[in-house]
Amino acid sequence: MNVKLRVWRQKNSETEGRFETYEAKNLNPNMSFLEMMDVVNEDLTDAGDEPIAFAHDCREGICGTCSCMIDGKPHGPESGVATCQTYMRTFKDGDTITVEPFRAKAFPIVKDLVTDRAAFDKIQQAGGFITVRTGAAPDANSIPIGKEIADLAMDAAACIGCGACVAACKNASAMLFVSAKAGQLNLLPQGQPEKDTRVLKMVAAMDEAGFGNCTNQYECSAACPKLISEEFISKLNRDFVGATLRSAVKAKPL
Repeated sequence: MNVKLRVWRQKNSETEGRFETYEAKNLNPNMSFLEMMDVVNEDLTDAGDEPIAFAHDCREGICGTCSCMIDGKPHGPESGVATCQTYMRTFKDGDTITVEPFRAKAFPIVKDLVTDRAAFDKIQQAGGFITVRTGAAPDANSIPIGKEIADLAMDAAACIGCGACVAACKNASAMLFVSAKAGQLNLLPQGQPEKDTRVLKMVAAMDEAGFGNCTNQYECSAACPKLISEEFISKLNRDFVGATLRSAVKAKPL
């Protein structure tokens, strides 16, 4: 199959970007989207042109690195998959495919399709962990956890931090990411002692990074390659209100 690509090229965040058009010919429909990009880059390199910069790592839908917009959608037209799990058979022979970087104030462009998503790392570092010394791995079932709670925590832990939720949101909100990372720990017994400080610090880090507000339209959940539920946003809001009230009571002089 043959396709035409409209790819955003930009040297860095300080320079002006533009779309460039490339032909991708004689493709195997069963190759992944990233493998197609590899073919295009090999042709560009052979021609003496600069290859397209795009982020990738595991290519198994685990790391969340391969983040870009394909035909206006984060990770492309398929639901519940990352870009690396999108295959060329998704498209038709002769299609024109537009490929762009994630666009958000908190995700500055590094080059071409590569964006700096260190803002997610800062949010995680603000409270997305448990400080207690855990020592050696405990015996299985030493801390009983109900299956419903365990399943919910596992659903939240599926977040790969790719940033598709931010890219899909018209306000570039990071609420789905923050709610998944906070909710994963707040649901479990090990996360309870630091629950309030975790929520307050992670939300503050999110605001400081420049992400927008959530307006409950849930484009984030629809675009998530791991299908994280928007219900985690509601839980984060409840946890935030509770943490704010308890923090205010503690701070009130006797």
